[in-house]
Amino acid sequence: MHQIDKTDRRILNILQADGRITNLELADRIGLSPTATSERLRRLLKEGYVSGFGARLDPHKLGFGLLVFIEVMLDKTTPEVFDQFAAAIKQAPAVLECHMVAGGFDYLVKTRFEDMAAYRNFLGQVLWTLPGVKETRTYAVMEEIKNDGPLPLL
Repeated sequence: MHQIDKTDRRILNILQADGRITNLELADRIGLSPTATSERLRRLLKEGYVSGFGARLDPHKLGFGLLVFIEVMLDKTTPEVFDQFAAAIKQAPAVLECHMVAGGFDYLVKTRFEDMAAYRNFLGQVLWTLPGVKETRTYAVMEEIKNDGPLPLL
């Protein structure tokens, strides 16, 4: 894999803020020709530095105002149970993110719902039925302070 330089980092930083920027605008902002910029961007995409493009949607306007983090503790910490849980949680549409963590529990799950009743339904009908789930702790978010932080590349 090619080592990225300061110009590559500038390109990635700009893309984090505006993924819809045109190649011409990007070239102008970093001070390279459009051809050189296009080649760099193609390489960065090919080498996996950019994992995708998409729109950030407003969850509140779309009726998903309740953000919930859930600690999940498994009954056994064996590779088989980890694999079974991971495969099952990936199939749950309400789960935005799931991270295996070190510490007092096994997974941290990020979800969004319309309201607390919808979350309660998810908890009973989905989460507690997943392989190996022994215990959960719920943290309903009262206020989102920062939720769109870019990677600190520069």
